[in-house]
Amino acid sequence: MEELKAIMQKFAASGWDLIAVPAQEWLDGNSNKDTLVSAIEQADKECGSCGCELDPLYKRALERL
Repeated sequence: MEELKAIMQKFAASGWDLIAVPAQEWLDGNSNKDTLVSAIEQADKECGSCGCELDPLYKRALERL
């Protein structure tokens, strides 16, 4: 669970609303899992191979959810 929390903190701090908002909601305990999963999947499609530090975290977060 700590790993997932650390990933969500990175997503929340990313500044990219697509994942930052649902990740922050998850951290705040107000998350809708389907919305969060959908946002992470969309982020992975749009940015999952750009080479940034978040790329491997999308798949890891989905595994942990």
